Amino acid sequence: MTLGQFRLDGQVALITGGNRGIGLGIAEIFGEAGAKCVITARRDHPEGEAQLRAAGAEFDFVSADATDPATPERLVRHTIERYGRIDILVNNAGIARHGDTEDFDDERLEAILATNVAQVFRFSRAALPAFTAQGSGVILNVGSISGLASNVPQNQAAYNASKAAVHMMTKSLASEFAARGVRVNAVAPGYIDTDMSRGGFANPDWDPIWRQMTPMGRYGTVEEVANAALFLCSPAASYVTGAVLAIDGGYLTR
Repeated sequence: MTLGQFRLDGQVALITGGNRGIGLGIAEIFGEAGAKCVITARRDHPEGEAQLRAAGAEFDFVSADATDPATPERLVRHTIERYGRIDILVNNAGIARHGDTEDFDDERLEAILATNVAQVFRFSRAALPAFTAQGSGVILNVGSISGLASNVPQNQAAYNASKAAVHMMTKSLASEFAARGVRVNAVAPGYIDTDMSRGGFANPDWDPIWRQMTPMGRYGTVEEVANAALFLCSPAASYVTGAVLAIDGGYLTR
């Protein structure tokens, strides 16, 4: 056994929502490990792209709406045309919406389901033919501790349900495609220091409770999630499939 098993040399990854936050961190560490990445998001993020270039990562950014039903097949095809293959799919794109259930309108509900559930299924479906044809491939879904526990004090029933769906989709795809050489896993981050989470950190009613319920007493970093993603997508995790790995500072031990 060598540390080379954590390398991704010669591999190609498609990462949704890869222009900032956790997706950007995963793209950066994949690039450091030797992978080429196709990154997709709704809009450009020049600072993120500059960060990847500074890290020496080889990547191709494609602006696209992940919730458009035609996008997944188009981007998988683009990845194969650009780099000749696809080895890893990271379903990272997602949104969070809070609100009391009785006031939660259909527009917000449909946005959550389209982004957090339907497009994860569609991207996976689009990549699986290439994976099964080559007899290998990895799907990594970005779930959440909110799919494993009803965290408080914010009300977010729809978001929690969407991430629970991601976790079950992970397990179901893992069992369905294991015999064809495809591994499917998920990370379930806790409270991570990203643009998406900072509004909650600034909320004086939420922040103290989130910290108190996290035994480590601090928020996680993008790098800590990216490190776990690299493991799950690398040959080092060759016997791991159907796992949902919590990266939460101990939150779920409460």
